[in-house]
Amino acid sequence: MYSDTHFHFHHLTDGSTEQGASILEEMAQNRTAFAMDIGTRADDLADRQEHFAESLDLIEDSVLKGRAEKMIYFTAGIWPDQDSIQDRLDCMETLEEQIEDATDDGERFAKKLAAIGECGLDHHWNPDGRNEEDFDRDMFEGERELFIMQINLAKKLQLPVVIHSRDAFEDTISCIDEAGYHKGIIHCYSYGEDEVKEFLDRGWHIAFGGAVTYTKKNKLYEMENLLRYVPDDRILLETDAPYLTPVPFRGQPNTPLFIKYTYDFIATKRNITVDKLCKIVDENCKKLFKF
Repeated sequence: MYSDTHFHFHHLTDGSTEQGASILEEMAQNRTAFAMDIGTRADDLADRQEHFAESLDLIEDSVLKGRAEKMIYFTAGIWPDQDSIQDRLDCMETLEEQIEDATDDGERFAKKLAAIGECGLDHHWNPDGRNEEDFDRDMFEGERELFIMQINLAKKLQLPVVIHSRDAFEDTISCIDEAGYHKGIIHCYSYGEDEVKEFLDRGWHIAFGGAVTYTKKNKLYEMENLLRYVPDDRILLETDAPYLTPVPFRGQPNTPLFIKYTYDFIATKRNITVDKLCKIVDENCKKLFKF
């Protein structure tokens, strides 16, 4: 239960394999069905997998260790920071090299690459070409190109895509339509009901994080309608640790162990039990990520 489609394990543990082992052990005790550690840099896959291997090997209980290793999957992708956008060709080459090395038959996690991402567009932080004060056409086009290259890589590998889209709905739709590949999740969904229809019509899954638990009062009605609108076969839940910590722990660093509070909140809004929501999300993860 409590599948978590998205969490930043390596960043969360800040290099501590002991903390990582403790979190993984508790997730295994809770019988977490699926947990996916997300890539954000071209060169981070090998380091993240090494960190997981070291954390797993600290778990003394062989049953819990086996459960923990079974539930963990990885993505590999490039978040659209400006350095990566500017060096996108080299970054893509590095990303593909890391994926090739990690999926070699002799590697411990060779069968554990579940998706490409997170990748996408962020017009909150990056210049979007619409405001004369921050106009940067090269950056704007480069961000789109980096995104589309990763969608095409996912298409080539027949893997889902984990999409980061912030203040960039129209351009995100434009890029995924240009690539012509609609398989994956819109993570930490931050748009409204009209926009979600566009993504759902194209076949995308919608992932909600802890931010839904602290929606502003004047937006709560819209959020509740949105949470009910997404159909059972398209909804996913995620952590995005160490960010977006759900109530009642907002303000603290997030961990995958807090995912249950997001499940509690969303199950209530959808008028179903937590167990029912767990089964729905588990089934969606199985179908999308093939675990």
